[in-house]
Amino acid sequence: MSTLKNKVQLIGNVGNEPEVKTLESGKKVANFSMATNETYKNSNGEKVQNTQWHNIVAWGKIAEIIEKYVGKGKEVAIEGKLTSRNYETEAGEKRYVTEVVANEILLLGIKGEETAE
Repeated sequence: MSTLKNKVQLIGNVGNEPEVKTLESGKKVANFSMATNETYKNSNGEKVQNTQWHNIVAWGKIAEIIEKYVGKGKEVAIEGKLTSRNYETEAGEKRYVTEVVANEILLLGIKGEETAE
């Protein structure tokens, strides 16, 4: 059960072209947003779609896979953990960020499918 303490699994669509950077150490890091959709019926019986946006961060080999194969609109499954951090802007404002640090990615959709632009 200890592996379930901080585990996130998401299936959704990439919201922007992943930003991949190579650090001085040679290690790669990828950042992108991902949308997940939930559909339910409200109290009036009307179908409602709720979209949630998630910030995804991936390191190393997973970042390399994202760089090669993942683009805007691509459907992916991500497994990872939630992390929170804060930083101060140049204007002195404190900002808080919650991200999913991916430790696994699965490319979904039809094989040979073009990524949406």
